[in-house]
Amino acid sequence: MAAVACSRRAAAAAAATVSVVAALAYSYNSYRIAAARDLRRRQELSKDPETSLVQSRTPLRVDKNLSKVAVDGRFFRQLRFIMKIAVPHWRSKTIVIVAMHTAFLVLRTYLSVVVAHIDGMIVRDMISSDAKAFVRSMTYWFLIAIPATYTNSMIKYLQSKLATDLRSKMTRHIHKVYLENNTYYKTQNLDNRLDAVDQLITTDVSKFCDTLATLYSNLGKPILDLVIFNYQLSRSIGVKGTIALGVNYVITASLLRALTPAFGKMAAIEAKLEGDLRQAHANVITNAEEIAFYHGGEIEKGFLDRAYLKLVKHLNSVYNIRIAYNMFEDMIIKYGWSAVGLLIASIPVFFPELAGEETKRKEAAIDALEKREREAISLNGSNGDAASMTASRVVVDRKTGSRTQGFITNKKFLISLADAGGRIMYSYKELSELAGYTSRVYTLFRVLEDLHDGLYIKMGSEGDYTLEKIDGTTTYGYTGIRFDEVPVITPSGDGILVRDLSFDVAPGDHLMITGPNGSGKTSIARIISGLWPHFSGAVTRPDELLSEIMYIPQRPYLTIGSLRQQIIYPHTEADMRAAGRTDADLHEVLKTVHLAYIPAREGGLDASKEWKDVLSGGEKQRMQLARAFYHLPRFVVLDEATSAVSSDVEALLYSAAKDAGMTVITISHRPALLKYHACVLRVGEGAAGDGWAFERIHGEDGGVGREKLIQSVENEIRRLEEQLDAAEVMRMRLVDINVELQIAGDECEEKDPDGVLRHAKRTLI
Repeated sequence: MAAVACSRRAAAAAAATVSVVAALAYSYNSYRIAAARDLRRRQELSKDPETSLVQSRTPLRVDKNLSKVAVDGRFFRQLRFIMKIAVPHWRSKTIVIVAMHTAFLVLRTYLSVVVAHIDGMIVRDMISSDAKAFVRSMTYWFLIAIPATYTNSMIKYLQSKLATDLRSKMTRHIHKVYLENNTYYKTQNLDNRLDAVDQLITTDVSKFCDTLATLYSNLGKPILDLVIFNYQLSRSIGVKGTIALGVNYVITASLLRALTPAFGKMAAIEAKLEGDLRQAHANVITNAEEIAFYHGGEIEKGFLDRAYLKLVKHLNSVYNIRIAYNMFEDMIIKYGWSAVGLLIASIPVFFPELAGEETKRKEAAIDALEKREREAISLNGSNGDAASMTASRVVVDRKTGSRTQGFITNKKFLISLADAGGRIMYSYKELSELAGYTSRVYTLFRVLEDLHDGLYIKMGSEGDYTLEKIDGTTTYGYTGIRFDEVPVITPSGDGILVRDLSFDVAPGDHLMITGPNGSGKTSIARIISGLWPHFSGAVTRPDELLSEIMYIPQRPYLTIGSLRQQIIYPHTEADMRAAGRTDADLHEVLKTVHLAYIPAREGGLDASKEWKDVLSGGEKQRMQLARAFYHLPRFVVLDEATSAVSSDVEALLYSAAKDAGMTVITISHRPALLKYHACVLRVGEGAAGDGWAFERIHGEDGGVGREKLIQSVENEIRRLEEQLDAAEVMRMRLVDINVELQIAGDECEEKDPDGVLRHAKRTLI
């Protein structure tokens, strides 16, 4: 009856496994259908400001000196905020993974109960010396191993999937917020609440998800310890059994070593992909201003997403390999070793001559006691037969107790040692670590949300201007660019670069912005593009479209990808095809900027290289200008964008830009570029250096601007002539210095002053 009951339990366990898998598969399919039906509704809710993840519009103030992170109410509030992002609704895939994980944890608990019953049967059959029943019990043992190993593998797999799914949801949300509204630029230049944003996005989010998934698994799963069986078997067997057990360990270790996948290589690939993802984020951070000028947030988001998807694809392949490997590992170590241990433990029962010395002594003591009792009974007379039978039953009971003592006592002892206290203490340590990760990830989410929505915390010292109070306005849709009483101020509010700037540039009014270094030339372009706020006044400008206005930054930015991608950035190839542009158009663009030889030299438009290392300084600048000729904006802002280009090619580029209908706004301090422009804006004027002057070089004013330009050039020529006139005086002074330093004597000075001068050059330089 016990065998039948055990077989029923084994069958029930197998059926439960199949039922759980089928039910979870059905639930997952239902989830996918419901999620697809609910997609539009969730997208609409995500756009509703009333359902925004940031309920409070007060920017988060970060205390970087916070010395202790505790498991308290603040931690649970932060965790709840993060989980609303990772698990936005009950139909989320994460809920399905958690449900599957929980179901397999419960199933493994049930299987542990079944295994305990089978274990009892095996012990009972060994005690009763019933070989046939023992073989049957061992059959049940191996049958239950199949669902048990599968359950254990799935628990590990689902734990990894849970961590990856949480990270995927959080990373997608971060990428969306980070690459919109120039948030990536604001984290580096307008706000100092976040340090090492790339580390937070990659490492800290990953550790948070791994710790959270591991903590859930460690608190939910029962403890199955192989030491239970190994320790018990070591107490039940002799020297030969110990040798056999050692041989078993060597064989299984060899099998595991031979069949273990190349996890080291996989880990190296994972580290490389992690590094690639971090490098992609570092690329955005390093080139934040250039990308922001190009409004390349969307395409950079694609680069980041692709780098992350490569990493996730590799991780999923590793997890899939681990399913079979963990199942094989559990079968060998847990059930294979246990089965071998039980076979060795059966030696004292079925082969007493091979048992250990302690077992033989106990058996001999029981036999001697039986002999004395029989001799005592035989002296009692007629009732000897009945008494002898009773004594035999007593001896059997004694042997039963002796045979079960080592196995059962040791097993119960080790089970008692497998107490949950140590696990709880370890889990609390993990919970404390999770609190630290939660604090950092929560800060990351909140600050990114703040910057995305234009909420800042003051960076600099107290003053009249602060990012918490911005009164300037920006109006789009204007055909030109106009500033009305706009002060150019650093985002920290610490310094006024240009005071109350006002000018109006219409299409065709090519403008040159010039002035000393640090006078605010590039800052004006930052205000036009919206990278910097303007604290007062009004800016009126064209719409934020590449066809309207484009910015060519001072430092050339060459993106990840092919030569074609360098030309059409921030468009993708699909965008290019959709716009009706062809590769022939791109070759024509390269011809315009005098880079027609690049495709042949580098292997065509599809060639992918480290372009920042392949192209020279002048080629990099002309490649940036190629983007302007590809997009053909009405206004193009050039920030020292031709400083490495020869003057003859520079003249051709300016002429081509004007012929293409672009209004050029050049930021430079080189007077040679004035001839390509109709207007000039001089900044850094006045005693305080915060003044400005707007002049027309030629136009309807009757040439007054041209006369001023000619006068300015004549003044520069006169200044250079005065310096040349002073050269003879300085030469003679050098001769005097040589004499005073005893480099040459008076006679040499009188006979050959030029020779003295040459001698001084050799000596002093």
